[in-house]
Amino acid sequence: MLAACGGGDDPVVVVPPPVPEETRAQDSRTFAPQDPSATTFDAMAGVTVGTDRWAGVLNGAAYRVEVPATGWNGKLVMYAHGFRGEGPALTVSDPSIRRYLIESGYAWAASSYSTNYYDVRAGVEDTNALALAFNNIAAANGRTLAAPDRIYITGHSMGGHITGAAIEAEAMATARNKVSYHGAVPMCGVMGDAELFNRFAGMQVTAQALAGVPSYPTDKWSEIAGLVTSTLFTTFPTAPTAQGVKYLSVVENLTGGERPLFDQGIAFGGSFPSAYGTFGSDGTVTGILNRNVLDTNALTYVIEGDVDGSAALNLSAQKLTAAPDANRLRRDGLRWIPAINGEFSIPVVSIHTLGDLFVPFSMQQVYQQRVAAKGNDNWLVQRAIRGASHCDFTVAEQVQAFQDMVLWEQTGAKPAGDDVITPATVADPAYGCAFTNNNIGVDDGAGVQQLRGGIANTTPACPAPI
Repeated sequence: MLAACGGGDDPVVVVPPPVPEETRAQDSRTFAPQDPSATTFDAMAGVTVGTDRWAGVLNGAAYRVEVPATGWNGKLVMYAHGFRGEGPALTVSDPSIRRYLIESGYAWAASSYSTNYYDVRAGVEDTNALALAFNNIAAANGRTLAAPDRIYITGHSMGGHITGAAIEAEAMATARNKVSYHGAVPMCGVMGDAELFNRFAGMQVTAQALAGVPSYPTDKWSEIAGLVTSTLFTTFPTAPTAQGVKYLSVVENLTGGERPLFDQGIAFGGSFPSAYGTFGSDGTVTGILNRNVLDTNALTYVIEGDVDGSAALNLSAQKLTAAPDANRLRRDGLRWIPAINGEFSIPVVSIHTLGDLFVPFSMQQVYQQRVAAKGNDNWLVQRAIRGASHCDFTVAEQVQAFQDMVLWEQTGAKPAGDDVITPATVADPAYGCAFTNNNIGVDDGAGVQQLRGGIANTTPACPAPI
């Protein structure tokens, strides 16, 4: 509007104040670092080099930074941890490849993020803010360092989503804290962003339909969970009924199609109950959004070998439709669930276990399709790992992915990967053998060792390399 100033002066344009962004449940929750007084953390047992280790709090998020005491190679690796639940305490995780990083001359840093819940927006912003504060943190602790000449990012699960989102053009355009990363290694990541929640919803509506309650309101799942589960399973999830066999076929196709390790994922991987535990969502991702983001309209359900049954299921299963603006762009920074659009131009090596049913292998297929649609698939290498659960990589597999990404970034030599799209390729009994490394190292947990043993006992051995 115009405000008159009197006399012959030109009118002054009065700009109205910006409309504030809406608030959501997540904005009213409070979190605090579990150990806000920490200034350092323990050295890693058996590491062959000395390091400087600094801990603290930055913008409400706890952090850890580790730099070789001598021989730093000038490169910084940011690590993004996975989902921490919904409690108030904020905690930091060391990268799984910590030993390799510090013995190879890298510095690394990791944030707790300033919130818990599935808050990828906070994860990107707080990880970026820590990367930008790296030199100031070092100086405050008495060490003057040159600015890193390379900054890489890696993360697991939700941290894979953070990794994928942080390198996107949209993040560079809209994030409050902007970092130009030079390479990325997302691991077992939610590389389809909100599409993961659509797959969970698809699992629920098909379970209801095959159990005979297709139209029951999906947000009232708790009222029918017992009925549905007992209809589909004699013992959940390893002893399906006849209807349950059909259901697991649908789940297989929703999570990546016919492939090795799906059966092991159900039998002993243990990740499917986590997906099943998401049923009943109101679509706000527990208050990260204000409106429903779930949309199953693009999903097609397949019961292998049963064309008529598949057609009937697709007709009977409820269709959920997202609110159009549930996860829109915002005026105050990143989307509430940051997008992975496939718009990046740095080397990315992404790895995923085949038996993962919580963040399933289909996330890699969605990622590849989005990246290819933007014409950027020359920057993406994907690898299938013959693990039976969620993120159950060996450290050797993770180190190899990171090494290959760095070599690619430094030399331009693109490493090998797997075709994650062609159904016949993915269904091959030997799929995933190329980049699976079952050598158990000192930093591999007992769980990974046990799972790999279970796989060895239930699947044919991979053919020897030629």
